[in-house]
Amino acid sequence: MTDLCPSPGMRPSSRHLRRRFRTGALGALLYVLAAGTNAGTAAPLRLNQLQYVGSHNSYHAGLAPGEAAVLKTFDPALFAALDYRHPPLARQFDDGVRQIELDIYADAAGGRYAHPAIAAQVAKAGLPPDPPFAAADVMKRPGFKVMHMQDLDQRSTCQPRVACLREVRAWSKAHPRHLPLFVLLETEQSPQHLPFPAVSPEPFDAKTLDALDATLRSVFAREEYLAPDDVRGGFATLNAAILAQGWPTLESARGKVIFLLDQRVVGPAYLQGHPSLRGRVMFTNAVPGTDDAAFTELNDGDADSIARLVRQGYLVRTRTDADLKEARRNDTARRDAMLASGAQLLSTDFPAGEPAANGYAVGFPDHHPARCNPQFAPSRCGAADLSP
Repeated sequence: MTDLCPSPGMRPSSRHLRRRFRTGALGALLYVLAAGTNAGTAAPLRLNQLQYVGSHNSYHAGLAPGEAAVLKTFDPALFAALDYRHPPLARQFDDGVRQIELDIYADAAGGRYAHPAIAAQVAKAGLPPDPPFAAADVMKRPGFKVMHMQDLDQRSTCQPRVACLREVRAWSKAHPRHLPLFVLLETEQSPQHLPFPAVSPEPFDAKTLDALDATLRSVFAREEYLAPDDVRGGFATLNAAILAQGWPTLESARGKVIFLLDQRVVGPAYLQGHPSLRGRVMFTNAVPGTDDAAFTELNDGDADSIARLVRQGYLVRTRTDADLKEARRNDTARRDAMLASGAQLLSTDFPAGEPAANGYAVGFPDHHPARCNPQFAPSRCGAADLSP
């Protein structure tokens, strides 16, 4: 595992930084090395100047015995990729995870996902019925549901989505000085191509996305989360604010939740009537340089490309492993490259609190939930900044 912080480097003068600002070439300088305007004191640490561990499909409760047997029969490779589970969200936070991922399905009328087809396949195979994957009344009520693949892999440690959000808020309120919690909401609307009938998901249009924001506001008070409006400030666009001013300080972000919207395809609908995310709750997975760009995903990106975006001030999420492949081989090459890239949100199936049987895991020294970002000078980053 690499050290918490890189070695200190030289810092240019504040006069030099102001000259770079006037020419428009500020980039990462205002993040990495900016000095105080008069006294020469270092600028405060910003939330994007750390790295955090995230869990992939954080809600995933795994397959029941009958489901596993059926899946092994018709798609062994898919079974191998789905054969993992996570503990409840609060336990993950206790263990140091600071970014979670919730796959969400729209269910405006309720009941759309109440009878997954895999249950019928278990019965057809003559296997004993599996335990209920969720309470029947919960699945029949309208509202967003949390699961991996409709009709196939629907078991979640929290259901429906609002229950997951309440778990996040309860942990946050119980730990008021925590490092920011990042909640990635992955909108699922693709059909499944299974050897048996499967239900088609509802699309995420502007109306559905408005409802998504409304449910977030129903759980979290405005002061409990960091919104795009908080980052944009007086700048014309969110992207301009990120490049010129940067993310808020780490101190101001403590105790708060930051919501991130995946997939990129729903971005245009989410922006309708909300240019540069004005009045919105979530940050979009945006193309760097566009008006709404502050957060972006490079799940399969190379380290150099990620490092360039990080130094420019963007918040980047990537994956240190995927489909259990690296973990089964205990192959740390991808993990170590992503650590070095400076990507702030490092998503894994095996956080330090949930190592693979062979020891593969993603975490930081001394069990800290974060570390100083290697792409930034460490002058304002120390052990006290890494406290939970």
